[in-house]
Amino acid sequence: MDKIKGILFVCTGNSCRSIMAEGLMKDALKRLGKEEIKVSSAGVSAVEGFHPTCETTEVMKREGIDASDFKSRNLTDAMIISADLILVMTAYHMSDIIARVPEAASKTHILKQYGRRDNSYIRLDLDISDPIGKPMEVYEYTLGEIKKEVNRIARVIARSDSDEAI
Repeated sequence: MDKIKGILFVCTGNSCRSIMAEGLMKDALKRLGKEEIKVSSAGVSAVEGFHPTCETTEVMKREGIDASDFKSRNLTDAMIISADLILVMTAYHMSDIIARVPEAASKTHILKQYGRRDNSYIRLDLDISDPIGKPMEVYEYTLGEIKKEVNRIARVIARSDSDEAI
């Protein structure tokens, strides 16, 4: 695995899921001493400059992560090309990215699949559903799903970086 210098999280509107993933990954990498890895997010249908939903800001605050100043970004081909690893919330997001930039296929993965050494993901519902417009409990559930995957992936990345140093 090539050394990862930039991770891009992608969802639909860049106001909930990908923001959660970005903030959680930055926090996880910091704890693992991998702050040099650039982490960002965007949405396949995002409106530029919107703030996260109030619920997103609240669940992130409970994690000790301030997302209040975040501004949404619409996914561009340049973002896709420059990222070393693209992690998406659904198969639809992956299809959208590959349709835009076919050569990104090898670095674009559904969040729940990436970095698994076994086929345990086959039993999973691979999509992380969009909580927008739903009750706070749905945001909390979504955050929990993303947090579990992000922490797992951060460890995979830290391990692969350590393996390369040997």
